[in-house]
Parts: sequence; structure tokens; C-alpha cells
Amino acid sequence: MAELTLAIANKAYSSWSLRGWLAVKLTGAPFEEVVIPLRQAETRTEILKFSPSAKLPVLIHGDITVWESLAIIEYLAEVFPDAGLWPGDRAARAYARAAASEMHAGFLALRRALPMNMRRDFPGREFDDAVGAEINRIQAIWRNCRRHFGNACGEGPFLMGSFSALDAMYAPVASRFATYAVDLESQSAAYVEAVLDHPLLEEWRTDAENEPWIIPEFEPDEGEE
Repeated sequence: MAELTLAIANKAYSSWSLRGWLAVKLTGAPFEEVVIPLRQAETRTEILKFSPSAKLPVLIHGDITVWESLAIIEYLAEVFPDAGLWPGDRAARAYARAAASEMHAGFLALRRALPMNMRRDFPGREFDDAVGAEINRIQAIWRNCRRHFGNACGEGPFLMGSFSALDAMYAPVASRFATYAVDLESQSAAYVEAVLDHPLLEEWRTDAENEPWIIPEFEPDEGEE
């Protein structure tokens, strides 16, 4: 039996669950995965069996419960220091944590306008200036990561070289940009492609496509495609 248990929501829609799941996967440690579908009659009751906040994801490690995505990442970085979730260099690590925290707390307009959907495409979606400004800010973060810390986690096409906790935090945004065919600068477009081609994202997307649950709020009308 795995020491770690991760309870998550629907893979098609849950951006926060994806972040926690990627972090656990990056450690290489075995874990038990529990999927609790959202918007079902028993959803809250089932979540409360694992999470005191009634939200997902939540990580259980022995008698320790960690119920928030960024906290899960930090906890795993302590338990599995050799996994390289954060860069070893202090300056790079500070930038990565600041950028991860900004993602965690911000970009609310983008989240509302472009909800995550890992199994469908909705090109041509129009969005307002607030969403456009957040898209530009995200691209600036990505650009600065690559320019100043592009090899902080080793060689690779991701924000700090190899795939790290920072990429786990921004992977759902990359998926949103692809889902809604957002017009990006070339470097950002290449990063989105690299993220979605990562084996872990391919695994998650395959699972999402095979889920039976549909949440109408995350499924725009057919006429919007």
C-alpha cells in the first residue's frame, strides 16, 4: 500500500488537482489516487473524508494532511529533496516561488473567461482587456524565467530547464491557452507545446478524455466552437 494518497477532482476540469498530481508524480514516489467527481450529490461528503477544507486536491501522508496545492508542492519538496521540485540556486528558487505564488493567487479574470477543459477545443473565444492583460503578464513571467533562469533546473524547454514545480503551477494555464487557441508570442507558444507534449500531461489528458462525468458550466455551447 502506498504511503501517499492524493485525492483529486475531475481531470477534465480541475486545474488545482492537476498541479498537485504533477507534483506528486515528479517525486517518483508511489501513491494512491482517489478521484472524486465534482457537482455530484455525494461530492462534499466524499471530499470531507479526506479534506478539512472540503476542497481538492488534498495529500495524505501518514497522519499528515496537506489540503492546498501550493502547500502540497512545498511539503513534497521537503519530503523528497532529491526530486528537484524547486531549483537549487537561491535566486532562481525565489523567482520560481514568487511566480508560483502569483499564479496561485491571481489571474482571476482569465480563470473565469477560459475555464480548463482538457478534452475539448474552443477556438475563437473573445475576451476582454482584463483577460488580455493577464495573458500578457503570464507571458512576461515565462519570458523572464527563460531569459534569467533557463537552466536553473537543468537542460530542457521548460521555464527553468527541466520540468519543475513551477511548470506544475503553470501547466493548467498552458492547457487553457491551447484549448482556446490564444494568440501567443512564439516563445510562449513553444512552451505551451512542450508542456502539453510532456508524458505526464499526456497521461492526465488521456485519463480526462475517458472520464464519464460532464459539468455543463465547463462546456460552452456548441455554437461557440
